[in-house]
Amino acid sequence: MKFKFLTFLLFLCCGICGAKAQEVALKTNLLYDATTTPNLGVEIGVGKKNTVNLVYGLNAWTFKSASKGDRKAKHWVVMPEYRWWTCSKFNGHFFGVHAMGGQFNAANVDLPIPGFFFSGDNLRKGVRDYRYQGTFLGVGATYGYQWILSRNWNVEAEIGVGYNHAWYEKYPCYECGAKIADGGTNYLGITKLGLSILYIF
Repeated sequence: MKFKFLTFLLFLCCGICGAKAQEVALKTNLLYDATTTPNLGVEIGVGKKNTVNLVYGLNAWTFKSASKGDRKAKHWVVMPEYRWWTCSKFNGHFFGVHAMGGQFNAANVDLPIPGFFFSGDNLRKGVRDYRYQGTFLGVGATYGYQWILSRNWNVEAEIGVGYNHAWYEKYPCYECGAKIADGGTNYLGITKLGLSILYIF
């Protein structure tokens, strides 16, 4: 995980150094932060009405609980996205297409994932009683809006819907027992939900 994070930071630095003024923004999704998942994104202008966006999030925490057992929703995720703006970049409405990929290790938690699981375990319910770890990949479409607060600061709201596939290993509890099963599951529903603060260079 540390190597992936350092690689992401290197990408950010290269993008920032090579971009012109008002062509790049750093951001964090406050809703994602509220789930104890620190995240950092960079958005770079590639035309008058076009930007590319890349976000990295990492949750590495285990929450101790004597009464309910340890809880965790550990994961890392990378989300690249292409955006088209109806007015001009970093201002107003935008539409996008995004992809995502990452790894997870979750147990004894309620996952707030609005959508439908099919052709495999329902991970939203399963992680209450079992531990799942694995990899996921997905794609989706995005709609959002940015408000200009000042020359350098914006606020952004966005929602995305799409498809994810997860390959998982299933275990009986948080840290005990042999693997129960290998499997895969599919998900249709919300894939992005954001309220972000941006600093534009």
